[in-house]
Amino acid sequence: MRSTSTKVSVEPLPSEAQPAKEKPAAAAARESPKKVPRIPSMRRRPESASRNTADSDTTGQVNAGDENDGVEQGAKVLAFPVSSYKRRRRNILLAVAGIVATLALVMGVAIFSPVLAVQKVVFEGNKLVGADVLQKAVAPILSKPLPQVTEREVQDLLAPVIQVKSARIEARPPSTLLVHIVERVPVAVIQVDDTYLLVDQDGVELGSTPDLEAAALPLIDGGKAAIGQDTFRAITAVLANLPQPIVAQLANASAKSPDAVELKLTDGRTVIWGNASDMELKAEVLTALLTAPPPTPEPGKPLPAPAQVFDVSAPRHPVTR
Repeated sequence: MRSTSTKVSVEPLPSEAQPAKEKPAAAAARESPKKVPRIPSMRRRPESASRNTADSDTTGQVNAGDENDGVEQGAKVLAFPVSSYKRRRRNILLAVAGIVATLALVMGVAIFSPVLAVQKVVFEGNKLVGADVLQKAVAPILSKPLPQVTEREVQDLLAPVIQVKSARIEARPPSTLLVHIVERVPVAVIQVDDTYLLVDQDGVELGSTPDLEAAALPLIDGGKAAIGQDTFRAITAVLANLPQPIVAQLANASAKSPDAVELKLTDGRTVIWGNASDMELKAEVLTALLTAPPPTPEPGKPLPAPAQVFDVSAPRHPVTR
């Protein structure tokens, strides 16, 4: 082991426990790294922390903006043009709104304008009742705007005229109203004392006459008490469907029940009609029987008596006797 000279002094190396000597300020400045701006963390802060630090964050942002001279403070807003589809849709909506407004104005003028007021009422189809009676009944609609007149209103005004069963209106601008009349048709007469009342299928009294032959309608037995009964409705239903040539030959009609209607002709012959089924077929068969030529007499035999009873209650198998 080598001995140490007494002329050499040995200083111990600086250890971690001993502080390093301070360097001069200029050397420290050269050796110190450049300052790097801190980038804010992108981690999401808790809501409580963000609320607590709202003021400090705002202050920090303002200060940072003051320090960064090259950063623009406000954002620039860009305006995008409206698409052609939206422009077309808007134009269509505006056009439709204009058309609707125009139509509403025209309708308002048409409905309430005195130019279209009713000045003349013309009737068509009336035979039993005179036009003067009808004109008096519909007088309240005169001077009323034509579009405001309804069919129900006209029917209500004509209701007191018993001969009118129904009515249909037709407007003829600018000021004429045409009324189509459907009258009740008398199908029979009933006797009340010395007067004969004309009635329709529903039993509505349409007039009276003192002469039965002048009425040219069959007489229903039972008087006024028969109106409304089932037998009365069965008889009038049959009479309403008979051809006029047969009606002109009828003297009276009766029924023991709704299924047993009988008709009496003016020459005394009888028609057994039955019920109200197969009305058209029964009328055709009865017409053929009444207009059939008399039977040809056989040689050596007497002339057969003409038929007095025509039973068409079973129209596909009629019977005469």
